[in-house]
Amino acid sequence: VQLQASGGGSVQAGGSLRLSCVVSGSGVRADVVSWHRQVPGKEREMVASIVSDGTTNYRDSVKGRFTISRDNAKNTVYLQMNSLKPEDTGDYFCSAWVRELNYWSQGTLVTVSS
Repeated sequence: VQLQASGGGSVQAGGSLRLSCVVSGSGVRADVVSWHRQVPGKEREMVASIVSDGTTNYRDSVKGRFTISRDNAKNTVYLQMNSLKPEDTGDYFCSAWVRELNYWSQGTLVTVSS
């Protein structure tokens, strides 16, 4: 199983970005996929998650601004980030649970300037 995260970039506060996480592997269907972010000197924190039945969960600071969704046909999970704030800056990773094993992507950097 491999995860490929993409879509990071630099935007001004108030802007938008869409991150993508492609989950690949023979016969793979991830049970739970989540997005996490990390800044230097701080612990990695969960931003949003989505279960195979479509149930979503968000950390309080992104509710109403971020939307996580999944396209099962493409084995891809998206994180639409609107109204970005400087405090959203960080390295974003996606994580997937597949058959009780946890996998991580490489990071994609999001930089929000004020």
